[in-house]
Amino acid sequence: MKITKVTPESVSSLMKDLLKRNPNQYTSYSETVQGILNEVRQGGDKALFEITRKFDKADINADNIRVTKEEIEQAYADTDPALIKVIRKAIVNIRAFHEKQKKNTWIDTTPNGTILGQRITPLATVGVYVPGGKAAYPSSVLMNIIPAKVAGVSRIIMTTPPKADGSVNKGTLVAANEAGADVIYKVGGAQAIAAMAYGTESIPKVDKIVGPGNIYVALAKKAVYGNVSIDSVAGPSEIMVIADETANPRYVAADLLSQAEHDELACATLVTTSETLADKVNEEIDGFLKTLSRREIIQKSLDNYGHILLAQDIDETVDIVNEIAPEHLEIVTANPFETMTKVRNAGAIFMGEYSSEPLGDYFAGPNHILPTNGTAKFFSPLGVDDFVKRSSLIYYSREALEPVAEDIETFAEAEGLTAHANSIRVRFEDKK
Repeated sequence: MKITKVTPESVSSLMKDLLKRNPNQYTSYSETVQGILNEVRQGGDKALFEITRKFDKADINADNIRVTKEEIEQAYADTDPALIKVIRKAIVNIRAFHEKQKKNTWIDTTPNGTILGQRITPLATVGVYVPGGKAAYPSSVLMNIIPAKVAGVSRIIMTTPPKADGSVNKGTLVAANEAGADVIYKVGGAQAIAAMAYGTESIPKVDKIVGPGNIYVALAKKAVYGNVSIDSVAGPSEIMVIADETANPRYVAADLLSQAEHDELACATLVTTSETLADKVNEEIDGFLKTLSRREIIQKSLDNYGHILLAQDIDETVDIVNEIAPEHLEIVTANPFETMTKVRNAGAIFMGEYSSEPLGDYFAGPNHILPTNGTAKFFSPLGVDDFVKRSSLIYYSREALEPVAEDIETFAEAEGLTAHANSIRVRFEDKK
């Protein structure tokens, strides 16, 4: 990885690299995606099955689109019991963390007869998209479904691409069943997003679609937003590590590579105050690359989007973090908790040399579905709040409304909304 000193130009270059990876930049795919959405919206199941045969080479129809109980049982039989055990342990941690995010309905009353409050209600139906093939991640199944279950969503449907023989990734099925998916459908890509957004004869329309996917899925989610809600338009993964001379270069190198292996577009960045550490991290990366199975993907990621920046001090490293707003941030410094208090923009923050990013991916409990491409400046990790909605509660008695009636009329008339003013005025006609 190339080592450069922190300058306005180097930070700007990093930002440009991040933005180049944003799904919004891939407009050449938009026409294809919109065509798929239109076909499914107009043709329902017939179009859905034809598109699935075209892209996934699978003969899916109304009789086999839904994963059966027998298929789930077979998935358990074919899955390593050790993995099932770990999935169950992870679920305990993920559920416990998200339980703490729950908010309650509240009501305030006053002696003069007003009742104001907020009612929290879960969404009725949520659709979870799960990638298939080489990007099958049972951990993401847990991260999408469990907060929805904690929120109290009534019905959770899941879609995932079938293989050519019509089967579905075994680990995905086990994770979905353990997490509590109500029904699983064998369909992927933009066509799955269309089915959940508009509804077909086989797949019901949902209120919200969540879950990661390829560029077609990301652009499809963006296109259907408004017809349904979505979690986000997620880009490729990214990690930033800020480290000083106390950091273990072997750990830092391993953590950078853990994200680079996701995708050729993944971005791994080290910002350090130590040139010695930077050199040692590079040496460790070279050593690891000789043994890691996904080294070709990693190498392309590092060549195009790998960065090592040399900063003057820790405050400058934090300034860069707050400018870039990384999806994953690791703080490996002498005082990581003190450094953390200065960070404003990051999706998830890992502190200390034993809190590596994969801990959050799989086991700790906080959600690993995080804002990317600098959107951590205004977006948050997926959580229980994403699966509920708030309704305002308002009650005024006559005695409470009368003293403020003229104030409301004045406001309404100032905006030229005389019917608004009249709506208040008619309630006190008997007084005039």
